[in-house]
Amino acid sequence: MMPKPKNTVSKPATTRTRRVPVAPKKPETIIVPIKKSPERFINRELSWLDFNQRVVEEAQNVRNPLLERLRYLSISASNLDEFYSVRVAGLAGQVREKLITSSPDGLTPSQQLAAIRERVKGLFANQQQTYLALKRLLAETGIVVCPVQDLTHDDLAWLKTYFLERIFPILTPIALDQAHPVPFIPNLNMAIALRLVGQRNDRNRKYVLILLPSQLLRFVALPIAPKHSTTQRFVLLEDIITLFISIIFPGYKISNYGLLRVIRDTDVEFEEEAEDLVRSYETALKRRRRGVVIHLDIDNQLPTKLADMVAHALEVPPEEITIHQGLLGMVDVKQLIVENRPDLLFPYYKSLVPARIREAGGDCFTALRSKDLLVYHPFESFDVVVQFLRQAAQDPQVLAIKQTLYRTSSNSPIVRALIEAAESGKSVTAIVELRARFDEEANIRLSRDLEAAGVQVVFGFADWKTHAKLSLVVRREGNVTRTYAHFGTGNYHPITAKIYTDLSYFTCNPKLTRDAVKLFNYVTGYARPSQMEAIAFSPLTIRKTLNELIDQEIEFVKAGKPGSIWLKINSLVDPRLIDRLYEASCAGVKINIIVRGICCLRPQVAGLSENITVKSIVGRFLEHARVFVFGNGHELPSKHAKVYMASADWMERNMDRRIEEMIPIIPEEIHDKVLNQLMVANLKDNLQSWQLNQDKKWCRVEATDKPFSAHEYFMDNPSLTVKKL
Repeated sequence: MMPKPKNTVSKPATTRTRRVPVAPKKPETIIVPIKKSPERFINRELSWLDFNQRVVEEAQNVRNPLLERLRYLSISASNLDEFYSVRVAGLAGQVREKLITSSPDGLTPSQQLAAIRERVKGLFANQQQTYLALKRLLAETGIVVCPVQDLTHDDLAWLKTYFLERIFPILTPIALDQAHPVPFIPNLNMAIALRLVGQRNDRNRKYVLILLPSQLLRFVALPIAPKHSTTQRFVLLEDIITLFISIIFPGYKISNYGLLRVIRDTDVEFEEEAEDLVRSYETALKRRRRGVVIHLDIDNQLPTKLADMVAHALEVPPEEITIHQGLLGMVDVKQLIVENRPDLLFPYYKSLVPARIREAGGDCFTALRSKDLLVYHPFESFDVVVQFLRQAAQDPQVLAIKQTLYRTSSNSPIVRALIEAAESGKSVTAIVELRARFDEEANIRLSRDLEAAGVQVVFGFADWKTHAKLSLVVRREGNVTRTYAHFGTGNYHPITAKIYTDLSYFTCNPKLTRDAVKLFNYVTGYARPSQMEAIAFSPLTIRKTLNELIDQEIEFVKAGKPGSIWLKINSLVDPRLIDRLYEASCAGVKINIIVRGICCLRPQVAGLSENITVKSIVGRFLEHARVFVFGNGHELPSKHAKVYMASADWMERNMDRRIEEMIPIIPEEIHDKVLNQLMVANLKDNLQSWQLNQDKKWCRVEATDKPFSAHEYFMDNPSLTVKKL
């Protein structure tokens, strides 16, 4: 079987046009067909870089506390690392394979790489400028990154001891000559390349590479001296190593040196027909560690000969070498975020346990039997999800638990609850997704722990990732058996649940729980359901359902009624769904889109999308919930609207190559909360929002005389209190 090319991009879908039937002898009504030009799309990769630029600009936003601004800078660097190791690596692989398939916006892989390189130059420069500005401000507040020349005699004495005890034993310097080729440099790791000369004979020279151990902190905190009691000082690891180079190489001194950092292709390929999927992934992960180097960062102090030597050995093309004037490995600046300076951090926020759970004394099943429950994380605590499963594990009346796991934390309370349930004799099934990028190793480990405890572990489809967020608990209650379900938009990850905005929906509604059982059976046993009662799911029915809902809005407009769509999603990429939104806009449907990251749709273009507006919210919390609203013949917001929450973004992979769920929000109170609180607040936000214009550029929304932050509002109203905004 020939391997599939990585990250190939499909051709734009053909957009449907309609003609309105007309009576004889009247002028024909003409609907202008949607333009087929690739210009109707924004490039996916460039749109993602736009999002990361918005993150950098939050690092520049003076409304944010100083150390939080530093956190945004670190996040932007981490984002960019992943972008290179996944997306750029995929495009580079297509170029190596001489693939010329164009993206929906009409760019070949090589053209996309050229555009990315040009855009990233400005992003790198912006990050460096931001770091220098933040470093100056930090120094004014008493957090100082010390250059070597500012160190005192006492500092040097302490650093020497620190070096000898904690750094020197770990270092492995490698000479660079014919007998010693450039050593393997792991992904995202840094190295110091040095040109050394003899202290007594300048002709005695050598070239050396020293890897910076990833186990060591990059920013080393100096002891706080009494005279500097209000100052916290840090020294860079590379400065400490070069400061004591004579200990490593007696009789030598540094002629010149510089840093370098590699980014490797981290895509995982595996044999689809492998008998043991876990073993196959373990082998693939080992290959990932030695993936092809697709980008090399070097600082401008690195000697040219050394730079050429390393680049040649790593086989990095010249266009993928970036020379930096400033700090390499910007992600490490998060180590400067000290917890003893609350004045420089966001005020502490403690999530609340939902009132109904508290009133039921923590008994989730009692609380849910009366009516469904919606929880909005992180404003309401994720502990309620943990409690739901922990109570199920300990309850002797619970017969079975079924759970999907895409990403979770180490030492996860969710996993512990499943293990406890299995060990107590309950039937427990866990669908573990091995292909959750960068969490594959953790998921392999937890799957083995679960199996050892007696949990039935299923890895799902070979071709499709299981991205749905589902928990199912079957409980004996008197003479009946009742099923409880949790549907989520976010992962079962207690740590990210504190910073991601997500929805949790708890129910024992028979229609929803029966559908959830069918969906579990579909993934575990390939039992394709003949019909679902309420839930739409990918890859079979979400796209079909969305198309039908868009068609209905178009038909309402044709009938003289309002047509309205509100969307809250992380990414809008799918070209076929974008073309459907264009079609709806041309028909007169009013569309408001809140997208966190990538948006390939161009709004406000005459004859194409003049009825579509797009905004993005980047703030204290990472927007992650997905909500789809259709007016159903009424202006939004309306109690008649059709409201859905989902695990799926509007991307081809979520529609066609993943297991996802999309559930209707029916109960009046929850419907009102999602529509009139969550969606209205997000649309109203003008302190953390950006607007996408027809020229493909994002502009920060200017706050009016009534500034409004959605995140601050929800911190004050965590349970989505029903009141008019």
